Amino acid sequence: MTRNTLASATTWITGAAVRHGDDLLAHVMQRQAISRRRARKLLASLVDSQWLSASGTPRKPVYRPGQMRQIVQHYALQGLQEDLPWSRDFAPLLDLSPNVARLAQHAFTELLNNAIDHSGGSGVTVSVRQTGLHLQMLVSDDGCGVFEKIEQAWHIGDPQLAMLELGKGKLTTQPERHCGHGLFFVARSADIFDLHANRQAFQRRPGRSGWSSLRPMARQGTSVFLAMALDTTRTLDEVLRSQAEQGYGFEHTEVPLRLLTGPQIGLESRAQARRVTARLDQFRRARLDFSGIEDIGPAFADELFRVYARTHPQVDLRADGMAPRVAAMVAAVR
Repeated sequence: MTRNTLASATTWITGAAVRHGDDLLAHVMQRQAISRRRARKLLASLVDSQWLSASGTPRKPVYRPGQMRQIVQHYALQGLQEDLPWSRDFAPLLDLSPNVARLAQHAFTELLNNAIDHSGGSGVTVSVRQTGLHLQMLVSDDGCGVFEKIEQAWHIGDPQLAMLELGKGKLTTQPERHCGHGLFFVARSADIFDLHANRQAFQRRPGRSGWSSLRPMARQGTSVFLAMALDTTRTLDEVLRSQAEQGYGFEHTEVPLRLLTGPQIGLESRAQARRVTARLDQFRRARLDFSGIEDIGPAFADELFRVYARTHPQVDLRADGMAPRVAAMVAAVR
């Protein structure tokens, strides 16, 4: 059994095992146009690699999905309703705890709706894989790419700055139809969240300092990959409540300041500080993440912590992850 044959089979065997588990051998023979001997060999390899479980007798085996599961589907975006693919093509083939199932459904429908409403493309491919430890999801459309879309709507040409705004939340290219909450909370639902578009990529992982740059995938449109542990105790309710004092309001945000830096580019100017504070008046609290930054300039610090703080006293600016020299500069201007 070649690796290519086995790898190809993993993209459809989960669904086949659910629909044809009692006569899977005959289904595989017909689907692949192969002999009984080759079909048995393929199924044996899938059982050995935990893509299938087998019971019954050698003469009449019964197959069911194994610990490893994968579903891959492509959809035309025109007229697509994001809830139907989940309920029809994905959820029945997965084995998830209630809290993970709800997190997954929320992420799936939000990401698919983004492709439908924002991408401007014609199609989207969705792949969901369940391993022994994780649930992984990849949603890829063939549209213009999220950073090009933000440039068109918000005139932000630098993808790093576009990601800075996306990372704050409440950013949308269709304010009459969306509130800009979806991507923000989906990213916080996962243990790993990667966003690829327009030859740029960024990753968010809990416990690390917000968003960071990543090597991009070479493909058209926008691709979002996420993974979550199957044994996570995280719930969607906790995620949706995480940015409010109480209830479900979106009152708090986070600003990963490393997105404003780069090789030989530090945080020095008032213009940079004004980019940090853009749209912060939509929130009650903003956590400014200085992780990975050793120094800041006096103009940057003054504009942020004295000028903006005095003119916007309703916004609670909180600085986290400050290195000693950063903390000293902030204390000086305050």
